[in-house]
Amino acid sequence: MLGFPLLSSAVFLPILGILILFFIPKNKTALIRVTSGIITFLTLIVSLVIFTHFNSNDPGLQLQERLSWIPQVNINYHLGVDGLSYSMVFLTALLCFLACIASNSIKERIKEYYIFFLLLETGMMGTFLALDLFLFYVFWEITLVPMYFLIGIWGGPRKEYAAIKFFLYTLAGSVFMLLGILALYFTSTPHTFNILELTQQSKFFAQAFQNIVFLALFFGFAVKVPVFPFHTWLPDAHVEAPTPISVLLAGVLLKMGAYGFFRISYPILPQAANYFGFAIAVLAVINIVYGAFVAMAQTDFKKMVAYSSVSHMGFVMLGLAALSPVGFSGAAMQMFNHGIITGAMFLLVGVLYDRSHTREMGAFGGLRVNLPVFSAVLIFFSMASLGLPGLSGFIGEFLSLLGGFKAFKLLTAISVLGIVITAGYILVMIQKVLLGPMNDKWKGLSEISFRELVTVVPLLVIVLVLGVYPKLALDIINPALNLILNNMGVVLP
Repeated sequence: MLGFPLLSSAVFLPILGILILFFIPKNKTALIRVTSGIITFLTLIVSLVIFTHFNSNDPGLQLQERLSWIPQVNINYHLGVDGLSYSMVFLTALLCFLACIASNSIKERIKEYYIFFLLLETGMMGTFLALDLFLFYVFWEITLVPMYFLIGIWGGPRKEYAAIKFFLYTLAGSVFMLLGILALYFTSTPHTFNILELTQQSKFFAQAFQNIVFLALFFGFAVKVPVFPFHTWLPDAHVEAPTPISVLLAGVLLKMGAYGFFRISYPILPQAANYFGFAIAVLAVINIVYGAFVAMAQTDFKKMVAYSSVSHMGFVMLGLAALSPVGFSGAAMQMFNHGIITGAMFLLVGVLYDRSHTREMGAFGGLRVNLPVFSAVLIFFSMASLGLPGLSGFIGEFLSLLGGFKAFKLLTAISVLGIVITAGYILVMIQKVLLGPMNDKWKGLSEISFRELVTVVPLLVIVLVLGVYPKLALDIINPALNLILNNMGVVLP
């Protein structure tokens, strides 16, 4: 395999899938589904092969692929992977495969759906592997178009509103991000979009310049996370998006914003990251507590899970703001764990909605009687979501709080309130949906199917394994995080 472009394969296999789909008649729906499933499965296999060629002890970027693209302005096609980006690549490949299986619920314009789905996977993969800012921006923008159509065509009753809101928010953030990228290019000597070279030049950037560019990039990344007050597009997009797309939106797209902080903002603008640390911590605590309170007020199951994402991503920002090895480890673990747990929660909401055509939690009750397997799986992921020790959701939050407490004691103490509220709305949801007297209206509901179990069991195993033995993931992620902190001038213990 030496010399084989593994990273490019992970990025462009879905494009090959799109080309194949173009030649399949749109009435051959079974063949379209199988082809798309095979392509996403092959992409997952490639992500696993990448790991076999990956040295987890090497903190640097590995398996780099570089080609001159637009030499006049020093733009290169440049990919690379380290422990941080690999965790996101594996998460993307896994969730895309499982979401593809879950896409059997899509009944209209199936060929177009899978074309947009595969294009979205290419954009997400490329974003996590790009080492050239121009290439990063191209992949970042590529995700915008398919997501717009996937929500706007296959979404719920208010799909057009949700799609336009998502598009405008993300595009507005991207404009600021582009300005920040251009400022970095023209200030660097020689002019470069190379993330590694810009990191090396970071010590030559003036504090005032760093602050301005950091803010520009912050708007782009914060909208995606989403950080309060740029979060309002998220519940609308989640509620209206079809289930498989909600899985990718929560599981992967939100992580692109946090990944941008890790890969670009913090290494290239370390003084600004330090300068804005307290402000980011304040916003993180608002995310955690406000997101949890709003989630508690929801009666729509899907909207509750959507607002829980706002709260859980606050822990990522708190860990980032801490600027410490423990905080960074917590933030990176929370990114991965949130993708797995919330992806599973949306899949389970979809299982219920496909049968009942309602998401009102109060309309259910007593489902544990007729749906014992579904109930057990839902309770498992609910416990992971509220941060029960022994499950992976606990690890990321605990490390983020540990890092945050060292840097911002009072703010971190306030953020613990978010965990208490989370336990509250999760337990209320379980009580409304699964417990109490059986609602006669739902006596005919069928149990979770084998295909639906296939989409959640792999996630269940990961949550359990990482909850018991988080070292498996931390050993992969930590060397890369420590290198970032080292380059920022943070003294490691």
